[in-house]
Amino acid sequence: MPQPTFEELFRSARHSAHHLEMRDAYGLDADYREWSEGHHFDPAERWPWWIELVSSAVARGVAVRRARIVSEPLSSYTRYEYELTSGHNVKAGEDVRWLPRKQTSGLALPGNDFWLFDGSVVLFNHFAGDGTMTGEELVTDQTVVGLCSSAFSAVWERAVPHEEYRPA
Repeated sequence: MPQPTFEELFRSARHSAHHLEMRDAYGLDADYREWSEGHHFDPAERWPWWIELVSSAVARGVAVRRARIVSEPLSSYTRYEYELTSGHNVKAGEDVRWLPRKQTSGLALPGNDFWLFDGSVVLFNHFAGDGTMTGEELVTDQTVVGLCSSAFSAVWERAVPHEEYRPA
């Protein structure tokens, strides 16, 4: 039986879809390059599929949360994410929080970014050193799921809501 895709996991979530991001940069694609050259755009127009995916999940009662662990001062890429968050993630219905990396030293964190669906399935995102995605790994082992769930909760408790976060 083939592994479900990210979108299938998202669309089948019943209660929660939680995402933990821990990198200061991801693949430096054309959208980022355009933004960094001063050509700012409306992310909702650029990525309407995300608005639809998240808003439909939220409409059926799924809590969509994203926590970002960030180095300060922010990297150029993280500043790009910060500036697009209101018009992209928040507009879609995500609850987004930011946690400065220096406040995570006492936390047990997994080694990779992940999505946690309904507290029972983890989808790890794997990246190369330059930030390009190299693959995904679906994990249902409850020990790993428990680690990710407790890590996300610990980060979420300490993190600052997007509306209140002011990047250094």
